[in-house]
Amino acid sequence: MAQNPEQTSESGETGMPRLGSDSQGDTILIVDFGSQVTQLIARRVREAGVYSEIAPFTMAEEAFKRMKPAGIILSGSPAGVPEDGSPRAPQMLFEAGVPILGICYGQQVMSHQLGGEVRPGHETGEGGEFGRAFLTVTKRCALFDGLWEEGERHQVWMSHGDKVTKFAPGFEIVAISDGAPFAVIADEERRFYGTQFHPEVVHTPDGGKLIANFVRHVCGCAGDWTMAQFRETKIAEIREQVGDAKVICGLSGGVDSAVAAVLIHEAIGDQLTCVFVDHGLMRMGEADQVVSLFRGHYNIPLVHVDATTLFMKGLEGVTDPEAKRKFIGKTFIDVFEDEANKIGGADFLAQGTLYPDVIESVSFTGGPSVTIKSHHNVGGLPERMNMDLVEPLRELFKDEVRELGRELGLPDIFVGRHPFPGPGLAIRIPGAVDRDKADILRKADAIYLEEIRNAGLYDAIWQAFAVLLPVKTVGVMGDYRTYDYVCALRAVTSTDGMTADVYPFDGKFLAQCATRIVNEVKGINRVVYDYTSKPPGTIEWE
Repeated sequence: MAQNPEQTSESGETGMPRLGSDSQGDTILIVDFGSQVTQLIARRVREAGVYSEIAPFTMAEEAFKRMKPAGIILSGSPAGVPEDGSPRAPQMLFEAGVPILGICYGQQVMSHQLGGEVRPGHETGEGGEFGRAFLTVTKRCALFDGLWEEGERHQVWMSHGDKVTKFAPGFEIVAISDGAPFAVIADEERRFYGTQFHPEVVHTPDGGKLIANFVRHVCGCAGDWTMAQFRETKIAEIREQVGDAKVICGLSGGVDSAVAAVLIHEAIGDQLTCVFVDHGLMRMGEADQVVSLFRGHYNIPLVHVDATTLFMKGLEGVTDPEAKRKFIGKTFIDVFEDEANKIGGADFLAQGTLYPDVIESVSFTGGPSVTIKSHHNVGGLPERMNMDLVEPLRELFKDEVRELGRELGLPDIFVGRHPFPGPGLAIRIPGAVDRDKADILRKADAIYLEEIRNAGLYDAIWQAFAVLLPVKTVGVMGDYRTYDYVCALRAVTSTDGMTADVYPFDGKFLAQCATRIVNEVKGINRVVYDYTSKPPGTIEWE
């Protein structure tokens, strides 16, 4: 059984994916067998300047016929090839005449389907192979050209229980490791390659270069897929889809909806109206910044609804995190729908749906795999309002959205801001939420982020924020006893939010933050720092 070295991200969306455009030029099809790191394969391919799409193995034949890809990558899987009912690739992929790279389970299933043998590690008496390993290159092959030479040893990341015990006809071994005599196999004539290790994860130092070698050198892709090209393609697609109809976009204050709105406005101008529902749970000054940016800088028609009182009243006494999310999501939809009806005549709803949401909405078996987190997108509105969706970012990852935002001229202070949850400060206040707590947390969070920016650390951190704990402690300020809240500070580094490490602030920096927060924020008398990585914790507290 092939295991996964990283965990899934925290977001998801219901519904079947619409996997990309009909033609993207040089493309790579990634066949997903259920690995939690399949997204990373797509990211590595795109980093090589080549467009890629992910399709569950159940939809791979359909995707292949639509995309006409230059190459195919087979992902890992939590399943085991010897297990009854485990996933298989459509046989036609092996007969299509395009290069194939099989990763971990992908190597195993390719070997099995082409006449080789795969056995569970416990049957071979050697067990599995997990974590860091070193392989030795035993023969040159196209996958290694310009990167690895015969006789060299290289670090890789293994995570598998099963293993290939007999390769299929036409293959030969080109690299071995202590636990995997078939660490890399190659059939140069058919341009089929298989790695037992995971080149897509950061734990394989040369993994990205190997994937780039495959897509550029073996598959012959030009590597010229750029964000400028994506921008022009999407503008044309939006114009074709929308025609002269009206579009409504729900702004959350975050990067995704902002970039989607600016791109759509560039395509159709004043046919777009944005609705910004302010639930009173945003960061310091964020609502004013959104209004200023869209009305002032871009002159985009914007309806600003201050619904703070409505949201705060509904959150009174609500302590369960998911209940808070559901209330905020439902109320957001209700308010948005009311405002949209006042505008009237819109046929399309725009959303900032990203590719991870699309991928996670369908499991590798073709069914729903992740329950949506309330308010991740404006869920339910298209059906309730009889509107079609415009989702111009649904083929992009988060870092690509930021790149597109810069391409569109959005200010970097906006594009580069840290991720912020849809329910806002409500899920950074464990327990019941009220105006006073939100104001206390907003001030503490602003001080923390200001100190991070002043130290020049903001861009080195994936996400940083303060949490107001439902705990009061005794303190002393001057000659007086205090009994106030505890504030927790959180900062993590990550590449995609799937895993995260704590940011290693020095003690002097944290002490300075604590001093400012306690001195300047009435209601807090103690500050702590969260040292938990993901996993086992999540990035957010709720």
